This record gives sequence, C-alpha cells and structure tokens, in this order.
Amino acid sequence: MSRTTASLKRQIGGATDLQSVVRTMKAMAASNIVQFESSVRALADYNRTVELALGVCLREVEFADPHPPPAGQNAANTTAAIVFGSDQGLVGQFNSIIAEQALQTLAPLPGKHLIWTVGERVHTSLADSESQLVGQFNVPSTVKAIAPLIGQLLVEYEAQTEQNTGNQLFLFYNRPTVGSLYEPVSQRLLPLDAPWRRQLCETPWPTKNLPQVLGNHLPTMRKLTGEYLFVSIFRACAESLASENASRLAAMQRADKNIEELLVKLNSSFHRQRQSSIDEELFDVVAGFEAFRS
Repeated sequence: MSRTTASLKRQIGGATDLQSVVRTMKAMAASNIVQFESSVRALADYNRTVELALGVCLREVEFADPHPPPAGQNAANTTAAIVFGSDQGLVGQFNSIIAEQALQTLAPLPGKHLIWTVGERVHTSLADSESQLVGQFNVPSTVKAIAPLIGQLLVEYEAQTEQNTGNQLFLFYNRPTVGSLYEPVSQRLLPLDAPWRRQLCETPWPTKNLPQVLGNHLPTMRKLTGEYLFVSIFRACAESLASENASRLAAMQRADKNIEELLVKLNSSFHRQRQSSIDEELFDVVAGFEAFRS
C-alpha cells in the first residue's frame, strides 16, 4: 500500500526535527571538545612547574640518603584504581573498552582491588567484576566542575587506604589520538617508581638561579606529591571528557548523514506522490470535459 502525501509529509517533518536535534548535539560536542582540550594544554605549564619542584626535593632526599630502599620492596596489599567513563550514551564502545583495559591490568595484581568509577555507564560495565567498587561519581559537564571532583576522589582514596602500606594507584581513561577517536590508557601514579624519580632528579633547572628547599623538605615533598596527583587526575579526566565528546560527535555526524539520506528519499517520494495525485486530478478534469462535450 503506497504512502499518502500526508503521511510522507509527517515523516519529513519528524526527520527534519530530529536532524535539528542531532545538529545541536554536534555543535555542543564540538564546543566541549575545544574547552576540554584547551584545559589540558593550559595545565601543561603548571604540571611542568610541579615536576621541577619535585625534582629539587628528590635530589635533596637522594643527597641526604644516598642509599634509599629500592622501590617495590614492600609488596602492595591494596591496589586502587580510578576509571573514567561516561554517564550518557551515544558514545559507541567508549565505556566497554576502558572497562576491559582496567580489568585486564588489575587481574594479575595481588591483594585487594578498590575501584572508583566516574560515570554511570562504566560503573555498570565493571559491576560484575571481582574488584570492589567503592565509589561512583557523576561525570563533570564543565571544566570548572573537574577540580571539585578530583578533590572528592583524593579524599576518598586517602580514607580507604590510610591504614595500608605499599598501596598502588592506577588511572584508566580514554585519550584523544590523531587518526582515530581515542585510545585506552592505563597509568600508575603510586608508588613513585625509581625510573620516574631518577628522571626528575636528572631534569636540569631552566635558569641559572638554582632553587633550595627551606626547612624540612619532607612536608614540601608531600605537598608537591599531592599536587602531582591532582594534576595527573585532572588531566586524565579532561582527556576522557574530550574523548567522550569526540566519540559522540562522530556518532552525531553519522546520524546526520543517515537522516540527510532519508530526507532525500522521503522528499523524492513525496514529490512523486504529489505529482501522481496532480496527474490523476488532471485526468479526471479532462475526462469530465470530454464527457460533457459528447
């Protein structure tokens, strides 16, 4: 049964409204990508400053104790992880990919596994794992909302692990890449391993005025380590949000293309149906006229 012009017109109207929504979501995703990528670039200078200051403190520690205990001497009895995902859909395999990365990385590690998730969707993906999900947080929608989230995560981490020694802390998130939308990343933040400390110690100071740590260097080092954790988690969150919006932008571009193709077909059918209706009316008029003349 052929579709009537009225039904075709309704379908065209519905598809046009949907295309308007899709294009609005495309614009929002593109705008979000810009703000989150800009925040990552702006964070680079501060991160560099923190690493230089940590290098100074670590050199003083090495000088005070030239034979520090090797990293990893105490086996970790608790492994903590923060996994960044999404609250909303239309992101393809975004959450399943990072959840699988987290599970594969944590599986061979001994001891208790504590996981905090940022995003309802990734929390669901990890719900059936053997790891203990100790917290779930909503995904921040703006750059300003990232800092309070990081503060809550650090408070939760300290509260859960303050009674344990030899803790490990991992980050799992998707990072934007050139040539593809994103790639899963796993990063171990704690403990600060020997190669990382050695690299910071060997980093030259950028000016001729060499710095010094006044007073006890240990409190300064603890404070700088906290800043290092904050910067690292902030960057992971911002890159995850940029990747999420890039994935959503790609999905909206595909949807926009499909709707455009559908509209072409519907408009073509509508014009054919309308022309056919006009032809039928003309034939009726001509037939009536011929009948009247005879």
